[in-house]
Amino acid sequence: MVIVKTKGSHGEISGGLLVAFATSGRLGSSKDESSLLKAVTNVHAIIDKEIAGEINPENVYICGFSQGGALTLASVLLYPKALGGGSVFSGWIPFNSSIINQFTEDAKKPPIVWSHGIDDKTVLFEAGQAALPFLQQAGMTCELKELQYLELWIKQRMQSSWY
Repeated sequence: MVIVKTKGSHGEISGGLLVAFATSGRLGSSKDESSLLKAVTNVHAIIDKEIAGEINPENVYICGFSQGGALTLASVLLYPKALGGGSVFSGWIPFNSSIINQFTEDAKKPPIVWSHGIDDKTVLFEAGQAALPFLQQAGMTCELKELQYLELWIKQRMQSSWY
C-alpha cells in the first residue's frame, strides 16, 4: 500500500490516495521488477494528475509500508521532478545499484525517512540498514529510524490521524 499526500498552496493537506501492487514472482526476478515498474507508472500517473491540478511537485509526499515502501522508494527515485519526500516503513531496496544512473538530479533531492522495526520478521531490519549506503551512493539524504515496536507505532498514528 502507498499513500500519496499533497499539500496545497495554503498548507492544507489533501490526497490519501491508495495504490496497491503485488509481486508476481520471486523478489528480484525480472517478473517482479516488471510488476514494480508498472506500479510506479500508476503512482506517477496519480502524481501527474495532482500536479496538473496546480499542486507543486515539492508538495507531494509518498509513504508506504512493506511492499508499499519499496514502491514508494522506486516512485520517488524514478520520478523526473523533485517531490516533497518519501517515507518508507519496513521496506527494501527494490532494485540493484545499476539503476542509479537513471535517477535525475531532481529525483535525488527529496529526503527519505526510513523507519524499520528492529524485530521485524517479515522484512528483516538488515533490509532497512542496506538502504542507507544505497541512497548515499545515489547522492540522496536518508534518515533511518530504528523502532522496536513499529507495528504499534504505526497503529497509534494511523488511529489519531484517520479518526
